[in-house]
Amino acid sequence: MNTHESTSIPSNNKNNRGMLRLVSTKDLSRTDWLDVRKRGIGSSDSSAAIGLNPYKSPLELWLEKTNRDQGLAKPNSDDDTAPVFWGVILEPVVASQYQRRTGNKVRKVNAVLQHQEHPWMLANIDREVIGSAEVQILECKTAGINGAKLWRDGVPKYVEVQVMHQLAVTGKQAADVAVLLGGQQLEVYRIERDEILIQKLIELEQQFWRYVETDTPPPADGSDSADQALRLLYPEDNGVVTDFSEDQVLSQAYTELKQVRLSLAELGTQESVLKQRLQEAMGPTTKAVFAEGSVTWKKAKDSVALDLDALLKARPELKTLYQTSKPGSRRFLVS
Repeated sequence: MNTHESTSIPSNNKNNRGMLRLVSTKDLSRTDWLDVRKRGIGSSDSSAAIGLNPYKSPLELWLEKTNRDQGLAKPNSDDDTAPVFWGVILEPVVASQYQRRTGNKVRKVNAVLQHQEHPWMLANIDREVIGSAEVQILECKTAGINGAKLWRDGVPKYVEVQVMHQLAVTGKQAADVAVLLGGQQLEVYRIERDEILIQKLIELEQQFWRYVETDTPPPADGSDSADQALRLLYPEDNGVVTDFSEDQVLSQAYTELKQVRLSLAELGTQESVLKQRLQEAMGPTTKAVFAEGSVTWKKAKDSVALDLDALLKARPELKTLYQTSKPGSRRFLVS
């Protein structure tokens, strides 16, 4: 950690209710900033900590906070095909347009903020709204074509949790969320401080932080994120046979898993039968219309592919020259 780290000092702003500025981020490197984030739950971590983030599970977040996340794929902030890249690039644009539309002035807050009573609660806010009695924080968001679907009914739950976490840490009364949808439509939503929700959020986040403090993995939640986290946490088997036959809870989970898999197999067969019945009726036609919708059955364009088997048969030395080692992974089989 470099010299930018400082002892927590209460802010002079009377509206901050004792909010602390933990570390200045003005000249902080990304590596050091990530290190600071591991000391607590940041606003962007909050929804994952309580199981409401559609992209990250509590288990994956736990790996990050306990320095076990080296094997997890990380977003590349320099990759201009990644949403995180455009989120960073367009944040000043969203903030500027917000000022133009609302007349509110905003400024950056170059610090990691800390809750005075709960030091594990941290926050970075995109902008502070200046001179407004109605709103004090601006959160800037961007959403592409696919991500915009999550905003159809207003602010998604995981963003609402993030903002409520910011209000809890700063003591502020309200925040605006400005989101750029599809690169051309700006929407602004107001989120007011809710003391009941904040108290519940603190309780749930504290439960997660106990997992970190006790070095205990939180329960997996069935998400792809949790699956990847488990594979990273337990990448290899040790050959030991564990007997759970006397454990009623795990034995019940095993029985239910077999029943679910059987039901899925039956549903898969049923799906195939129904699909094929419609395909037989359609024959060569492209589209079929029904009382409640439609289906299409179109031929994809022809494509050109590399015949790898033929290539290696003609040039077998290429296999040795260009072969790579691929690490094995554990397979979960039910018998």
